[in-house]
Amino acid sequence: MTLLLGIDDAGRGPVLGPMVLAGVIIEPSEEQTIKNWGAKDSKLLTPKKRGEIKENIENRYKHHIETSSPKEIDNHKNLNTLEAEKAAKIINELTKDIREKVQVIIDCPSVNIESWTNDVQKLIRKPEIIQLSCEHKADLNHPIVSAASIIAKEKREDEIYKLKLQLKTDFGSGYPADPKTKEFIAENFDNPKYNTIIRFSWNTVKKLIKAKEANQQKLF
Repeated sequence: MTLLLGIDDAGRGPVLGPMVLAGVIIEPSEEQTIKNWGAKDSKLLTPKKRGEIKENIENRYKHHIETSSPKEIDNHKNLNTLEAEKAAKIINELTKDIREKVQVIIDCPSVNIESWTNDVQKLIRKPEIIQLSCEHKADLNHPIVSAASIIAKEKREDEIYKLKLQLKTDFGSGYPADPKTKEFIAENFDNPKYNTIIRFSWNTVKKLIKAKEANQQKLF
């Protein structure tokens, strides 16, 4: 029997907060159950429905989550490589006690599927049992990847909720196009209080830092 393992990310694009990758492993016969729950790309589900499916998945299937902080993202050479490392960690964790074959399907974040697949493959500890497939839109086409997408999205939402409570501020969704996020970044990019939630390697922040430096040079 070949097991199924799906992996997807949430929070790759935001300028604020963590990026989350999740993996879910099942027996192939369980894929219909996930379909029956209504699992699909997490972006197409209401928060209520997503939460219900997340509970079902977590209660029934083995899963693993890898979270990357803004600082880890900033310190890494690029996001695709970081995501390949996190995907491999998920595969290694979920298959460490498994001897049978595992078909792994990942929603590929890179335009170059072949190169990114090779990056993940090199980091897999038990390549002899892994059949790796990386695809664009895998969360739409494979229920097991939809399940991972839901777990990742719910974890990211939970982390953002906790950060807002902890910092006693509402910075919006964290995405650069969100007006509330834009306003928050413009007002707080140089405030040490928010250093841990801002991705300083994002162009949104880099431009603000450059503008501030230019203004300071004019003053002197």
